[in-house]
Amino acid sequence: MNKHLRIVILGAAFGLPAAAMAQAPSAPVKSVTIKFGQPAPADFEAKNFVGDSAASAVVLYDFGSTRFRLNGLRFQLESDRVTRIKVLKKSGYDVATVEVPLYHQGQAEEKLTSLRGFTYNEAGGKIEKVKLDAGTTFAEERTKNVRIRKFTLPNVREGAVIEYAYTVSSDFLFNFQDWSFQREIPTRWSEFQATIPEYFDYKMVMQGYEPLALQTQEQVSAQYTAHESGGIAMSGERTSASSETIMARATSYHWAMQNVPALRDEPYMTTMRDYVARLNFELAGQRMPGQTYQNVTGSWPKINADLRASDMFGGQLGRVGFLAEALKPLIAQYPDPATRAAAVRQLIMQAVKYDGTNGYSASGPLRRSYELHRGTAADVNLLLIAALREAGLPAEPVLLSTRSHGRVNQFFPLLEQFNYVVGVLPLDEKQELLLDATDPLLPCGLLPTRCLSQVGRLVPSKEGEGRWVNLTPAQRHLHFQDIKLTLDAQGNLSGQVREEHGGYAAAPVREKLLSVGEKKYLTELAGRHSGWEVPTYKFSAINDPAKTLSLSYELRQAASTTSSAQELYINPLAAFVEAQNPFRDEKRKYPVDFGSLRQDVLVLTLTLPAGYAAELPKPTTLTLPDNGGRYLYSATSPTPGTVQFVSRLTLDKPVYGAEEYGSLREFYRLALAKQAEALVLRKQ
Repeated sequence: MNKHLRIVILGAAFGLPAAAMAQAPSAPVKSVTIKFGQPAPADFEAKNFVGDSAASAVVLYDFGSTRFRLNGLRFQLESDRVTRIKVLKKSGYDVATVEVPLYHQGQAEEKLTSLRGFTYNEAGGKIEKVKLDAGTTFAEERTKNVRIRKFTLPNVREGAVIEYAYTVSSDFLFNFQDWSFQREIPTRWSEFQATIPEYFDYKMVMQGYEPLALQTQEQVSAQYTAHESGGIAMSGERTSASSETIMARATSYHWAMQNVPALRDEPYMTTMRDYVARLNFELAGQRMPGQTYQNVTGSWPKINADLRASDMFGGQLGRVGFLAEALKPLIAQYPDPATRAAAVRQLIMQAVKYDGTNGYSASGPLRRSYELHRGTAADVNLLLIAALREAGLPAEPVLLSTRSHGRVNQFFPLLEQFNYVVGVLPLDEKQELLLDATDPLLPCGLLPTRCLSQVGRLVPSKEGEGRWVNLTPAQRHLHFQDIKLTLDAQGNLSGQVREEHGGYAAAPVREKLLSVGEKKYLTELAGRHSGWEVPTYKFSAINDPAKTLSLSYELRQAASTTSSAQELYINPLAAFVEAQNPFRDEKRKYPVDFGSLRQDVLVLTLTLPAGYAAELPKPTTLTLPDNGGRYLYSATSPTPGTVQFVSRLTLDKPVYGAEEYGSLREFYRLALAKQAEALVLRKQ
């Protein structure tokens, strides 16, 4: 785990002591409060927001609190939120549209109440105040169990201050509202409070890279009043004669962060959810008055048993008798397990096309997807696993979370962490084959890039714990270029180029070729370089993912001037390598996740014009710490009148931690600088 990432399991309501909490702030900070409906004059002063010149808006104040109350004889969660934001630019207008996720299951649903809001604009030395019409919210079904309520603050302009507040009430005690301290815009103050009675045990996970400014935990007394009529009452409220009051111990928690920087997308990130400073809650157990403690935390054996018993998971894996006849010839023809698995995968890919929807449970009977020739990732891959078993291969399902869905926390057995399923086939004691049939542009054994999320969880066909499966591929992202060019005395270049794309480098090129066609692909390639002409070309193995994709073409590039000179300065590598360092920021708090190992190799042989000699650049060798990678550069003259350049960049880790970022950035800077060195030719 990256050492700069803080994932801390905090104390529960009657679990761990305060010493187990996340790191305390270095100096005490007092809580911040605002008066809703009364923005401060400083909120409109632009000089307060120069800390992030790229920010389109800034969160001035974000406060949340969650408490328990009795609704009749049942506990209910009630969460308040108050937020104030300053809009700095037109690009920040979208912060005025707010989304509130509400969970629903069956007839029960979370409710949004007490919605209110204002927009403030400064005009003519006065503050104009426009009220939110709370009746203008609208709903959007986001997932099977989540409905989004949206509202938009009115009359938003540059310099406006918006604020809103609302309450969410919930009967789903397992769905304790998480709290994010960080957004894609800077946050001046973010604060969250929670009071949890002794009857409930929550695991709390603090994630992120930002320090807490405030953190307290104390034991308090709480009073809850139950009404036989189903009314709601709390301490300090009037109660009826038929009510019953419960006194309980509770734990009051308080967290805050100050001056939290914006979380922005950077090269080779997975999803921002993996890096945002956030506090998550999971219900671990409950103990109601007069009852024994009930552990509600999931376990892998229970999750496995539930999945095996699920009609849309394990129940589908034995229902592929309709494939028996199609599989018989493959069983006879391919005795080798890996070769047979590849043939079965090919059969499934030809029969069913992935529709772009992810999931780990089938959308319906697998036979229906087979007959419709279309299905979700779960439909396709569960059908693959079932077919492999029907073909005599002991394949097992592996749950994973795609890169865009987020990192899996291995400490918690939670099915909700996963959104995808693939297959795994043991080949021997040390080797196993990961299988996915959603991408026909990948060879057997390579998972789609979206699945390269480091670990997955195997669901065994029999009772058992299961195990974690390493998803890091052995195959690299491979790009090889063999270039032979001839330079004349006027600076014109001509020659042949051969490119090879292997491993994870091939699929995106194949996809582009199938999308736009060979001719347009070459036209776009030539258009990226000044003066390029590509008279002839040839592609090989476009439709055969098991082979390396090859592109050969003739290249001509006219010189910018037509006169000869005593000295020529050229950079022959420039058109074939990266022009800019992808790691521009001086510092980075998040890991660099390539997904797979990488290697880029370039061999360029240049024939010089008659009568010229070359001043060869010096060779270079660069290495990353801890065997993380290596760059080799050389320029030699293998025969009179020729210069051969060799550039080889190898990355031997799929993921580099934030502590390695400085070395990785400098490694790229030096490698690119070397590739950009000019070759000096002098007339003899």
